[in-house]
Order: sequence, then C-alpha cells, then structure tokens
Amino acid sequence: MKTFALAVLTALTLGCGSAGSAGSGTVTGLRGLVKRGPITPVCRSNVPCDEPARGVKLVFTRSGKVVATATTNQKGWYRVTLHPGRYSVRTNRRGFERKTSPSAAIVPSDRFARRDFHIDTGLR
Repeated sequence: MKTFALAVLTALTLGCGSAGSAGSGTVTGLRGLVKRGPITPVCRSNVPCDEPARGVKLVFTRSGKVVATATTNQKGWYRVTLHPGRYSVRTNRRGFERKTSPSAAIVPSDRFARRDFHIDTGLR
C-alpha cells in the first residue's frame, strides 16, 4: 500500500510541474503594483498623492486583440500569465483612468517580470 501511495504522489507531483508556455515548462507573465493619482488637487510633502488602484481591471492586448485581463486586489497588486512578447495595456475605465503609464509592457521568455503601472486620475 505504501508503494502505491508513493507512486500516486510522485505522479501528481510530476504532472503539476508546468502550466506555462507550450513545451518550455516555464510560466511567464507580469505582476506588479498599480497606483492611481493624484488623489487630491494639491499634493503636499509627507502626504501621499496617490493610492493603490483597488479593483481595477487591466486589459492586455496584442495586435489589437484582447489577450488577457487581470483585476487588482485591495492593495493594488495584480498577476497575469502571458506568453512572451510585447503587450499594450489599458484599464476598462473611462476618461483619464483608462490610460496607464507605461502603456505597454514586455514579457520576457524566462520568468514573471515585475511591471508597475500608474493611472492618472486627471485631478488637478
């Protein structure tokens, strides 16, 4: 019975090893922090002028087609699995808050890359 249990455990461990790019075994994508601001008309010293962008959907496009989306958590963090390459990035919001800075990101072929974004609220 121990041998059977060990064989099942080994098979499960090996079977769960890769979920990334076809054939490479490497999972790639982006992760990072999204902030929005300014959050007040006048920014002051020692007072934050931006805040985490909570619940914002990032839209990743390539060749004009939506490839993936990721929604930020309560602290403004996101993570999205993407194939290596260059992607345009925007939000699903309107007006100023639709655009991110930077507006594009490159996913490397060997890892998850850190890419933070900032959303301009248009508040001045």
